[in-house]
Amino acid sequence: MTAPASSQTKADPPDSASAGGLDRGVLAVAIVVVLGAIMSILDVTVVNVALKHLSEDFDASLATIQWVATGYTLALATVIPVTGWASARFGTKRLYILSIVLFVAGSALAGTAWNAESLIAFRVLQGLGGGMIMPAGMTILTQAAGPQRVGQVMSIVGIPMLLGPITGPILGGWLVDDVSWRWIFYINVPIGAVALFLAARILKRDEPRPAERLDFLGLLLLSPGLAALIYGLATGAEKSDFGRPNVLIATIAGAVLTLGFVVHALGRHNKNPLIDLRLFQRRSVATASGTLVLFACAFFGAMLILPLYYQSVRGESAFTAGLLLAPQGVGAMVTMPIGGKLTDRVGPGRVVWIGLTIVVLGVAGFASQLTADASYWGLGAALFVMGLGMGMTMMPTMSAAMQTLQHDEVPRASTALNIIQQVAGSIGTAFIAVLLASQLRARDLPTGGGAAEAPAGAQAQQVPPEVMAQVFNKMADAFQTTYWWSLALLVLAFIPALMLPRKKPDGAVDAPMPMH
Repeated sequence: MTAPASSQTKADPPDSASAGGLDRGVLAVAIVVVLGAIMSILDVTVVNVALKHLSEDFDASLATIQWVATGYTLALATVIPVTGWASARFGTKRLYILSIVLFVAGSALAGTAWNAESLIAFRVLQGLGGGMIMPAGMTILTQAAGPQRVGQVMSIVGIPMLLGPITGPILGGWLVDDVSWRWIFYINVPIGAVALFLAARILKRDEPRPAERLDFLGLLLLSPGLAALIYGLATGAEKSDFGRPNVLIATIAGAVLTLGFVVHALGRHNKNPLIDLRLFQRRSVATASGTLVLFACAFFGAMLILPLYYQSVRGESAFTAGLLLAPQGVGAMVTMPIGGKLTDRVGPGRVVWIGLTIVVLGVAGFASQLTADASYWGLGAALFVMGLGMGMTMMPTMSAAMQTLQHDEVPRASTALNIIQQVAGSIGTAFIAVLLASQLRARDLPTGGGAAEAPAGAQAQQVPPEVMAQVFNKMADAFQTTYWWSLALLVLAFIPALMLPRKKPDGAVDAPMPMH
């Protein structure tokens, strides 16, 4: 299957999808998509390091200012489900440009915020644009390259997804400490302007399908369902208490609404569901999704608690903790291009298995050596190994789902995979945060929002050194035990990965799996 003319760039020859490498036309499209992805992904991690400063500047509690991050995530969850329909109804180029406009507008307004409430509102606007950037961009790039090269283009899209959690805290720490917190938002404006200019020049307009009808009932079920589910998980993890009435009600309501959407989408009379769940009848889509869920839960949860270890146990600043995470990004950059090419040549199944094995070795390194005085060189080596494995796991897994789809199925599959990744990441971080909190409580240590709290300042000076050493040893042991749980989730990911395609993609659609 080759990309049709409507999805190609102005520089693309009609048969470019059949070529082995990526031509200049596809690379130009990749640049446009990566620019958008960099903005939306970096923004999540950059803001996290500024929450304490925002709380002080606006004289707001951490519980209130936390909505600067949570509001953005909820907006993402609300708008992602409608992206597949909007791509078909208005065209992917128009949708992509609109998403960047909304994101840049929200960024510029957030930089001018005068209180916590205004900042939260502008972050929601950012999220409405940011939620559409990734699925629309993945659709554009996948259709431009064709199935034979989907592994290579996915490896390009995956670069900002891997580097965001690494460079975000470093960039955010520098801007907050040495410039102003407002620049964590203003920095998106010039990047967005360049992305808009290149999108208008490079992306070829595709024909919208006005007859595409919006599944209103599906939208009413899925968007608030995902928002409520993510809110419940995020708030429960933050408070280390999933039994609170507001948390419990939100989580249950979100789960019920999401389940209601599943029943609705699979109904016989629903010819045009918001998310085409029948795509999961395909073996490649179903197994890739299962692998992605387990991997995202384990990996993003593991990456969440590592900065907490550096700051709580080792006493490092947020900026230094961000620097110490850099080896993971370096490792990912080494293997991601290799993983993309191998996916297109030998099939994703073998590549993902190799990647998962390497990630397991890296996480095992943390589970075995994360003590209160562990060598930074040893931890950096384990992080580098984790990065090597992730570069050969995440995007090849997504490629496995996209390779066997027809052109018109790509937008909805891209939307579904982004939803899976978003929800799985939220579940994983909540699960690991709760596990860490329970491990700390089991050792009679205080917790704050799922994180360890050690005596600080004058309080720490009053505690004898030998007692402080015992506290830090207990904290490190809690982190180390939590990493064993992440390792167990990663091992489970091998089961669905066994069924991923192990042949070079040829553009054919695989046979559906029977659904009972």
